[in-house]
Formats: sequence, C-alpha cells, structure tokens
Amino acid sequence: MSHATTRPQRLLAYGCLALSMALVGSYVALSKPLVTAFPVLLLAWLRFGIAALAMPHWLRKPPGEAAVMSGRTRGLVFLESLLGNFLFSICMLFGVSMTSAVSAGVIMASIPAAVAVMSWLFLRERITLRIGLAIGCAALGIGLLALAPAHADTEARATALPWLGNLLVFGAVLCEAAYAVIGKSLTGRLGPKRISSLINLWGFALSTPFGIWFALRFDFGAVPSATWALLVVYAMAASIWTVWLWMTGLERVPASQAGVFTVMLPVSAALVGVAVLGESLSALQLMAFAMALLGVVLATWPGARGRVSDAATRLPVAGASSPNEKNNIPQ
Repeated sequence: MSHATTRPQRLLAYGCLALSMALVGSYVALSKPLVTAFPVLLLAWLRFGIAALAMPHWLRKPPGEAAVMSGRTRGLVFLESLLGNFLFSICMLFGVSMTSAVSAGVIMASIPAAVAVMSWLFLRERITLRIGLAIGCAALGIGLLALAPAHADTEARATALPWLGNLLVFGAVLCEAAYAVIGKSLTGRLGPKRISSLINLWGFALSTPFGIWFALRFDFGAVPSATWALLVVYAMAASIWTVWLWMTGLERVPASQAGVFTVMLPVSAALVGVAVLGESLSALQLMAFAMALLGVVLATWPGARGRVSDAATRLPVAGASSPNEKNNIPQ
C-alpha cells in the first residue's frame, strides 16, 4: 500500500480536515443546551455510549492491518482517547463555563502553533516557511476574532475563577495538539474507522465511573425530547463523524500542515453563533475570518506539493514497522 499523494487525494484530505474541525466548532457552539440539561461528566458518558452503539462494526480488523496490535499501538490508542477525546471535552466544557468567550478565543488561537511545535518535536516534521506563515495568519485571524467586541460575555466576565477557566482552555489546546500528533502516528498503523471506534470505546470506559455516579442522581424524565435528539446528533458528530474525517485527512497530510485547519474550530463556532444563535458579526470579525482563511490557503497552495507528497510517502504503511518508528512519539 503506497502513501504517495496525488493532487486529488490531497485536496480530498484537505476537505476532510476542514470539515472535521468545522463540525467540532459547530457542536461545541450548539452544546450549550446540553451542558444546561446534563452534568458535564454525565454528558460525556452518554455521548460515548450512544456512539459505541452506532459503530460496533468499525471495531473489526480490515484487510491489510497487522493481525495483532502491538503494545505501542495500544498505548497510542489509549493516549489518543484520553487526551483528544476525554480530557479535551472536559477541559473545554468546564473551561468555557469559567472564563469569558473572548479569553477562550485568544487561547484557542494557539492551537495551530501548538500542533506545529509538537509535530516538530515528536514527528520530526519540518516546518517550512509557507507553513510557518500559515500558522501566523491563523493565529492572527483568530486573535482578531477573539478581540472583537462581544455582547454575550457579561455573565462570563463576572465569574469568580477566570484564571482557572483560562488554564483549562489552554489544557484543551494542548490536548487537541496531542490528538493531531498521535493521530498522525496511528494512521500508519490502523485505518480511520478502527481508530475512531477504539478511541470512542476507551472514552466510554474512562467516563463510565463518573457517568454512573451522576446517572444515579439524575432525573432523565425531566429532559425534553428535543434535547435527546440534539444529544444523539452531538454524539454522532463528536465521536464518529469528526474523528473519522480527521483521521482520513491525516493519512495524506503532515500533522504540522493539518494543524492549520484547526482554525476552522473557533471560526465555525462563531459562524454558528451568528447564523443560529442570533449574534452579530462586526467588520473586525470579518477581517479575522479573512486572515484565518488566508492561512488555510497558504498551507494548501499547490506550490508545497513536492514536500507534502515526500513527507506522506515516508509514512509507514498499516502494520509495518520502521527503524526510526521509535522516534515518532515520545516513549
């Protein structure tokens, strides 16, 4: 199985990455009614449980994968779920509830840079000038978006623990960066569907003790049917669609380049706020969107094709090993 990347494959990978992060931003924005209806840890447990019921067939080993997962691969799957699924959700939901939306947006602007630094440290990926400029545009764009006047932050600014909220949001940034880097290593060992199902199963296991404790004290009958429907959509988007799309894109794109697409997370969250929640969009916010999208264009422009293809070609195929494999992720 070759990982040489043609232009149509690369464009499809870009689309998968962008759509994945756009969906993440959308469901984060639309999860406010769910956080109001359910305790955060119970919500996480229900999300993983619903998704587990929807994709047991994805757990089967497809042709081409190693017959038995190595201990290293099993460890990476666990870390991917712990950091990218479980802790990211907990840190983000609790963090946003404790700090202002402005502060959270500024901190989230560091996701592309965090992914680039981690991919350089752990995957030995070269950060080219084009990717560096793209990361800068993404950070500047989301920084402008976060600094734009917000009309819904009065209650958030009155919180008693903004420093803890900021710290939790930054923890979510690090979790998201680790998710991208570890996912890149996993795509050389397992297929996107199997990765999605395995990390969701681990998420369910990690959240079960908390979920049962809250479930025994929760009045499920008081939850309206519309909220249950939203919960099902949230579970499918958060645990199935976004993970599969992200892993599919990572098969063909270096992690440092893929990290630029995380700008779609806060951008899509803001757009959902405008389109669905009735928030206004200022001229400064429009400039921020333009800057963020310029970063995506820089990262995906065909001029970098040779480097992207070379980097993808060097990736190990599923089930294969490499003398340098131990350098991909820290032990």
